[in-house]
Amino acid sequence: MHGVSASVFENFAHFVIDNYKKKDSTIKPSKVKPLTLAQLKAAIYQHFSVKNTTELKKSGAFKMATDGMDTLNLSLKEGWETLYRKFVGILPGEENQQGYGCINGINIFNYFKPWQVFDLDPKNATNKDIKDAYYKLSKIYHPDVPETGDAAIFDCLTIMYKSISAEA
Repeated sequence: MHGVSASVFENFAHFVIDNYKKKDSTIKPSKVKPLTLAQLKAAIYQHFSVKNTTELKKSGAFKMATDGMDTLNLSLKEGWETLYRKFVGILPGEENQQGYGCINGINIFNYFKPWQVFDLDPKNATNKDIKDAYYKLSKIYHPDVPETGDAAIFDCLTIMYKSISAEA
């Protein structure tokens, strides 16, 4: 064994097994705190350059940006979270998501982030890069693919593809 005795390997194996599931008490798991309602509102107000909800509702930019969106209930935190996702960014704790509808860490049903979903850099991606990324994901999510096909996911991918291929 390359000059190392079997007992050294055996001791090492026991060490790994004994310590595999032990938790280091000095390392605290980082818990991401969700944004408060006030923080959500402040971010949205800043994005639309307004001071309060009354000004926001009167803002032409806000009306135009939210035209066609489902009715938002701004008396609930969920309504503000929807606005944050759409106009500000990814909510704390929703980075690198996994599970149904999540591609490259993005839940495509909550976020319209085509560059991240397609794993492309918007500054230097070519039309061919965009097409190749879309084709790669289509081979997985097209409804005709028996094991992994999904019409809802494929529809979202197609909308994202059309939006960024028009930009490129």
